[in-house]
Amino acid sequence: MPRPTRRTVLTATAATAALLTLPTGAYAAAPAQETYRWRNAVIGGTGFVTGILFHPTIPGLAYARTDIGGAYRWDARAARWIPLTDHLGWDDWNLLGVEAMAVDPAHPDRLYLALGTYAQPWAGNGAVLRSEDRGATWARTDLAVKLGANEDGRGTGERLLVDPRDSDTLWLGTRHDGLLKSGDRGETWETDTGFPPAPTATGQGVTLLVAAGRAVYAGWGDADGTAPHLYRTTDGTAWEPVPGQPGGVSAKVPIRAAYDRHARELYVTYANAPGPNGQTDGSVHKLDVTTGAWTDVTPAAPQDADTFGYGGVAVAAHRPGTVVVSTNNRWSAVDTLYRSTDGGRSWVSLKDTAVLDVSETPYLKWGEAEPKFGWWIQAVAVDPYDPEHILHGTGATVYGTRDLRTWTPVIRGLEETSVRLLLSPPVGEAHLLSANGDIGVLYHDRLTASPARGMATDPVFGTATGLAQAAARPSYVVRTGWGDHGNGAFSTDGGRTWAPFAGQPELAKDAPGPIAVSADAGVLLWTFVAGDGTAHPAHRSADGGASWAEVASYPKGATPVADPVDPGTFYAYDTAGGTLHASTDGGRTFAARATGLPAGDSQYQLAAAPGRSGDLWLSAKGNGLYRSTDGGATFGKVGSAWAAHTVGFGKAAPGADYPAVYLVGATGTVTAVYRSDDQARTWSRINDDAHQWGWTGQAVTGDPRLHGRVYLATNGRGIQYGDPA
Repeated sequence: MPRPTRRTVLTATAATAALLTLPTGAYAAAPAQETYRWRNAVIGGTGFVTGILFHPTIPGLAYARTDIGGAYRWDARAARWIPLTDHLGWDDWNLLGVEAMAVDPAHPDRLYLALGTYAQPWAGNGAVLRSEDRGATWARTDLAVKLGANEDGRGTGERLLVDPRDSDTLWLGTRHDGLLKSGDRGETWETDTGFPPAPTATGQGVTLLVAAGRAVYAGWGDADGTAPHLYRTTDGTAWEPVPGQPGGVSAKVPIRAAYDRHARELYVTYANAPGPNGQTDGSVHKLDVTTGAWTDVTPAAPQDADTFGYGGVAVAAHRPGTVVVSTNNRWSAVDTLYRSTDGGRSWVSLKDTAVLDVSETPYLKWGEAEPKFGWWIQAVAVDPYDPEHILHGTGATVYGTRDLRTWTPVIRGLEETSVRLLLSPPVGEAHLLSANGDIGVLYHDRLTASPARGMATDPVFGTATGLAQAAARPSYVVRTGWGDHGNGAFSTDGGRTWAPFAGQPELAKDAPGPIAVSADAGVLLWTFVAGDGTAHPAHRSADGGASWAEVASYPKGATPVADPVDPGTFYAYDTAGGTLHASTDGGRTFAARATGLPAGDSQYQLAAAPGRSGDLWLSAKGNGLYRSTDGGATFGKVGSAWAAHTVGFGKAAPGADYPAVYLVGATGTVTAVYRSDDQARTWSRINDDAHQWGWTGQAVTGDPRLHGRVYLATNGRGIQYGDPA
């Protein structure tokens, strides 16, 4: 999943040429607060659900965690997931990834989350959230270590545990800083120096924590072929390697564990990599905690081309010997759940008899005739009050069954899409088109249901890189992205149906980038950027994508923007040099206009105000917001916003003659979502502290048909849309 880059600060001399500073007196008013109602535009999942946890004593209470989209509580009465971490704001974007979660069996209202998306040097430290009301409100403790909820091994765990002997004691396993312990319900933490393995700067560290009776077991994931992989403490102080650990796992990672308290057996899944990718071998073993005897209960051994690891494991709380495990990274035969009712002596593959009903989230077919049972299955949970009620997380959804045969997505309310681009057409059935990570482009015929057409097909894209509409011919839309059968497509019915470009440049295979279409749909301008960031020359087509010619004068890597009125004019902002380039001959040649603008950050964005030729807005992140009304010959700095990450436009307010302007940025001390009805002279904040969603700097757009309606792209909480309350 993508991560935002850090702010680039503009020096005092970097923005001197061709700048007209707008009068600051016109922008003196402080932003107002307007009440909005925020909802998700329904897609249904689309991201990696890394953990699912039923509360052991409260029927119907469950929690889910994701790698970049926060945590959720299941509301059994409403049959939907309730987001619990939307209050985390811009500065806390790294906390939207949930490394682990824990509940207290003795105190049902208590919930703990360990947060931190990346453990890299550029990322912030992790934090622990503590709740006494099932996640409705939180207390927070910032950690001195980093966590990695979106790194390899994110589907292992849980790494957080309430001690079975003492509800005030918590354990937290880290990747690179050993085992942490808290004696005050997570308010303060210290390293458990008695935990034997030595932390390293790489590897997985502690992969799981599980209670077995009054003992605590910890998995250790830094495989070197000789070190023990499972440790335990029976008194909360002294740790020891679990004796007799099975042969064949010394070079594997313990992924997950589950304890059958009636049979007094601990099940552990193993794989030769932490996953979710890269696993080619795995096994399942159980430990009789009374006798110390280990038994290999692997349902099926990986062999030949059928390679995979094992991931999730869960037991039925009141059915001794009933256990479910998942395969993972099994691409040839497709992943499955194996279920045993005799302690692992025999197994049944639940995929083999599964009937999948994905009518509620049609995108799960991925352009094929039938959906897959799952992939990246490392989260598995069995309802403690119903052994046939099973949930498993995948790379895109949560599947559930209550009869071991019929499986449906149990995903309402859980939205994890990483959204790249948004387009709200001025006419037509759909008020919204979206370009997304992993699931390509969607046509939102309704905002309250997953798009009925599923993913855009012909061709199917994974991650979309471009989406554009002809301003004077809105039925014509183009899209680009990463696909196996072509990387560019067009639509003549507003995005309902698609056809691939008849031809495409060779660069499109490995570097599909953004695309623009002229106002009259006569010219396409396609740029190319490889996965490693290498920029290549742009190409132009004047025959609907049948043939393409290189545009030598186009600034490499710049995102093309079409003038919404003049079909012969295109713009491109060279973020490396801080120069605005323009073409007046239909994209054949480009020449520099304004120079000396903010430079050095590829995420600076240029946008054209609808219905106006040459009216350009530049979002320069921490360097502010700029505007040109002469086609980029000169720019003025908009004094009302000191930070601008993305800007968009919607229907003008009643009585106004200029579109509403929407901004993700800062007009004061808070990075937030704002609307201006007077060309950025004054702003109203339209989100609030409970609705922040971490990093939201990718895209924002208003609805050209509904004043006040705004669509916001998030990096892990899907598409948020807001209306004035």
